[in-house]
Amino acid sequence: MQDKIIQALRRDAADEAVGLAREWVANAAGDAYAHRWLGLALQQQGQVAAALASTDAALALAPEDADLHLQRAGLLLAARDLAAADAALSRSTALDPNQLNAYVMQAHLAVARQDLDEAERLSRTAARLAPEHPQLLAVDGTVALRRGQADRALALLSRAVEQLPDDPRVLFALGFAYLQKEHYAFAERAFERVVELNPPGTTLRAFIAQLAQRQGRLDDAIEAMRGVLAQPEGDTPAMRRLAGEFELQAGRPAEALAHLRQAVASWPGDRRTLHALLTAWERLGAVADARVTLDAALDTTGNLHDLWLARLAVEPVGGAEAQAVIERWLLAMPEHLPALEALMRVHDMQGHAEAAEAVARRIVAVEPGRISGEQRIVEALLQRDPPAAIACVQALIDSLPEQQRTVLRPWLGNVQDRAGQPDAALASWMEFHREQAPHRLPLPPQAEPQPTAWPDEAAIAEGVSARPLFVWGAPGAHTERLIAVMAAATPAVRNDRYGGTPPDDALQNYRTVARLASGELSASALVESWKAQLPRRGVGDGNVIDWLLWWDNSLLQSLRPHLPEGRLAIALRDPRDMLLDWLAAGAPAPLALQSPQQAAEWLRGMLEQVASLHEQNLYPHRLLRLDGIENDPQAVAKLLQQAFGAEFPVLPSLGGERLASARWRDYAGVLGPQFELLTPVAVRLGYAET
Repeated sequence: MQDKIIQALRRDAADEAVGLAREWVANAAGDAYAHRWLGLALQQQGQVAAALASTDAALALAPEDADLHLQRAGLLLAARDLAAADAALSRSTALDPNQLNAYVMQAHLAVARQDLDEAERLSRTAARLAPEHPQLLAVDGTVALRRGQADRALALLSRAVEQLPDDPRVLFALGFAYLQKEHYAFAERAFERVVELNPPGTTLRAFIAQLAQRQGRLDDAIEAMRGVLAQPEGDTPAMRRLAGEFELQAGRPAEALAHLRQAVASWPGDRRTLHALLTAWERLGAVADARVTLDAALDTTGNLHDLWLARLAVEPVGGAEAQAVIERWLLAMPEHLPALEALMRVHDMQGHAEAAEAVARRIVAVEPGRISGEQRIVEALLQRDPPAAIACVQALIDSLPEQQRTVLRPWLGNVQDRAGQPDAALASWMEFHREQAPHRLPLPPQAEPQPTAWPDEAAIAEGVSARPLFVWGAPGAHTERLIAVMAAATPAVRNDRYGGTPPDDALQNYRTVARLASGELSASALVESWKAQLPRRGVGDGNVIDWLLWWDNSLLQSLRPHLPEGRLAIALRDPRDMLLDWLAAGAPAPLALQSPQQAAEWLRGMLEQVASLHEQNLYPHRLLRLDGIENDPQAVAKLLQQAFGAEFPVLPSLGGERLASARWRDYAGVLGPQFELLTPVAVRLGYAET
C-alpha cells in the first residue's frame, strides 16, 4: 500500500493517494504508518489541518518514531495554509528567479513530503543567490539526515544553528542528527530547546523522556512523563503505556500497573501494553488480579487475538486451566487457527493423542495445507501407517505450485527416514539441495596444496589481555548449538558473519585463501583487517567469540605469528554423521550441493585439516565433540564448562530434533562409497572404523 501511495504522490495524483491512505487506515487503525501516509497524502491534497491531525494520530500510536516527528515539524511549517502558499511560491519563483525566500520555503515543503531530490534541486538553485545561507544549510542537512548521512547532516545543521539559534525547525533536525550519531545528551538538549520555543510539545516531551531513559536516567524519564500526562492532550493510552514501561524498568511494578490498566482499557488488544501488564503481574505475583482484569476486557472485546494470548499466558502451560481458557477462546472465535493450534498443543502435552489429531483435522478443514495441522496428522500416521504418512506429505507437495514445492522436500525426506526408507529419504534431500543450489554459496575453497611449514608461533606480548576465541565447525557438526549456549552466557559472541551485515574483513572473504597463497594478502594484513572491524562490531577490548563462516589451516600463517593470544574451538562429530546431517538438514551457511560425493570430498578435505591441526597442535584449540549430546542442553552446557572452566546456562532447547549420532550406519547401503571416503579421517579423529 505504501508503494502505491508513493507512486500516486509522485505523479501528483493526490486524490488517489488520499483514497489509498484512507483505505489503509480503515483496515489498520492501529498502524502508525497508515496514519503517517494519510497525513502526507492530505498535505499534498492541500488539507493541512487534516494532515496535521493524521500525523498526530500516528504519533499517538508511535510517539518514539523519529520520522514522524520530522514529518510533524514539516507540517507545522505549513500551519498558515501553505498549500496555497506553495502554489504562490511556485508562481513567485517563476516570475522572479531571484526570490530566495520562496526557494527556501519550497525546499522545506519538498522535504516535508519526502521529495528529497526536489529539495536538493531547489537548494542548489537558491545557493546561486546566497551561498552558505543558514536556511539552505538547514535544508541540505535535513536531506542528508533523511538519507542516513549522519555526519554530513550534523555538520550542516550545526552550522545552521550557529546562525539560527532560535529556529525550532532547525533545532529539531539537529536533534535527530545527534540521535543518529547516538549523542543522546546533545539530542535531548536540542529537543528541550524546541519545547521551550514551542510549548507544550506533548509528544516531543515524551520523546525527551525516552532520551533520558536511553541514558540510564530513569527517574528523570519518569518525571518527564508525569509532565506529559499533566498536559491537556497528554493523557493518552500511548503515553500511559510509556509511563508504565518506565516504571517497570525502574523496578516499580505496582506503579506501572496503575498506568498500564488505563492504557489497556482503551487498547485492549495492544500487544506491547499486554506484555508490560503480564510482566507487572508476574513480578507482583498478582495472578488473580490478572485473571479478573483480562476477563473483564474479554467480556467486552472477545475477538482480539493478543488479548486471548495474554489471558492464556496467565495459566500454567498445558494444564486444565489453560484448556478451559482455550475452549472459551474458541467459543468467541470458533475457527481462529491460533486458538485451535493452542488446543492441539495442550492435548499433546496432556497425552491425548487422538484428541490432538482430531483438532489437527479441524485446522486443515479451516485452512487446507496449514502446516501445523498437516504435520500433526502426519505424525499420527507415522505411528500407525508409515506409507500413508509419506503419501500424505507427497500429496501436499503435489498440491502446491511448482515453485513452492521445494520447501517441503526436507520434511518429506525426514518422514521417509522415520518410515525406514533411507534411499527415498536421501533422494528427497538431494532433490531439495539441487533445487536450491543456484541460490546458495559455493563451497568455501581449500588451500591446494596445504602448507607443510609454519611460521613460529609468537609469544603473547606483555600487556595484551585480550583472548579472542574463534569458533568453527564443518556442516553437520551442530556448531550453531554451541553458539546458542555461548551467546546465552556472554555478550562477547558475534554471529554476524551469518547475517545481513557481516564484517568486511579477510576472514569473511572467500578469496582470502588464494590471496594468501599468492602473496597478494600479507599474513599481518589479514589479522589487521580482522582487528579493524572489531569496533564496528561492538567489540572494544578485543575479547570476542567470533563464529567463523569458514576455516582453512592456511590462516595459521597469519594467526601463529600475529595473533598468538587467539584460540580456536572446533565443533566435531563423527564425520559420517556430519555428512548425513548436512544432507538431511543443511548447514548454518547456505552452501550449494550437487551430490553426496561432492559433499563427502569437500568434508574430507576440511576434516583432514582439522586432524592435522590437532595432531600437530598448530594453534591453541579445543575439539568440542557433540556425539550423542546434540539434543541435550544440559550435556552441551557441561561440555563447554569442562572446556573453558566457566559456567554455561542450560537452555530450554537447542533447536529442532536432528538425526541422532550413529545414524550413519542406517545409510551405509545408499552412502557406502561416501562413508568409505570419510572413514580414514574419522579414524584419525578418534572414531571407530565401523
